[in-house]
Amino acid sequence: MAATDFKDYYQILGVNKGASQDDIKKAFRKLARKYHPDVNQGNKEAEARFKEVNEAYEVLSDPEKRQKYDQFGQYWKQAGQGFPGGGGAGVDMNGFDFGQYSRFDDFINELLGRFGGGSRGGPQSYSYRTSPGGFGGFQDMGGNAAQDSEATITLTYAEAFNGVQKRFNLGNETIDVRIPAGAKPGSRLRVRGKGPVSPLNQQRGDLYLVVQLGSHPFFKFDGNNLLCEVDITPDEAVLGATIKVPTPDGMVDVKIPPGVRAGQSLRLRGKGWRNPKGDRTDQLVKIAIAIPKEIGEQEREYYEKIRDIRTFNPRSNLQQFRL
Repeated sequence: MAATDFKDYYQILGVNKGASQDDIKKAFRKLARKYHPDVNQGNKEAEARFKEVNEAYEVLSDPEKRQKYDQFGQYWKQAGQGFPGGGGAGVDMNGFDFGQYSRFDDFINELLGRFGGGSRGGPQSYSYRTSPGGFGGFQDMGGNAAQDSEATITLTYAEAFNGVQKRFNLGNETIDVRIPAGAKPGSRLRVRGKGPVSPLNQQRGDLYLVVQLGSHPFFKFDGNNLLCEVDITPDEAVLGATIKVPTPDGMVDVKIPPGVRAGQSLRLRGKGWRNPKGDRTDQLVKIAIAIPKEIGEQEREYYEKIRDIRTFNPRSNLQQFRL
């Protein structure tokens, strides 16, 4: 498989590399419904995406296959047969005995050395590994390909939404990298000519920064949209209300319709995440009904009156059910 043929299964499903099996399953089901041939008849692009989604899920849903994929990238199918390039384990290529390394990362880190990182305002930690397509350059013994590398950078929601400049130490070199506004989990940013030097032709590859976001106490992602959960009181659920809700731009007024149900989501159009085109996605406000644990004497009196005159019975249909 050529380096350009590599498929990032995590990117295809829209999940992070550390995603749980449950998250992977949820992402697969959502995409499978979206691109299923039954709802996209005659759409060749949707058919191709559906096949990609199934292929990605087949690998990432199998713990053994996923482990090999994480470890060997595009060569995960050849894992256990030695590194690619022909000859299997223990083969000597121009003096390099690839068979002695359990992972290609081990080889490249020993050969080139690891690089650490830092950012303004404190140390910036990120993990380092060779890119999945990076080994393709070493297959070309003519030395026509440079070696790329990949690093994971963790940002806060504010840094990713507004954009930020980070400083990295690459061995003896310090570089400033501008992270554009609207970076999302899984976004890959290319820094040209800042990867490791190829031992074959001394050309320098590119550095790819993969964005991860730290947790946020209120916001999280739902696909491309932002999602939050807001508590309302029982009377607000019944009568409706106007409440204040945080967005990336600050507090906004949100109208709660009368009779809203717990779990229902209200859509704030154009209040979500930034995208590369400069537009904004939506923010989804998921409703939760908060029941007070303690109430005053007068409140109890009124709740009891409501109970005595109430006409609505949410369990009226239960009598029809039998084993």
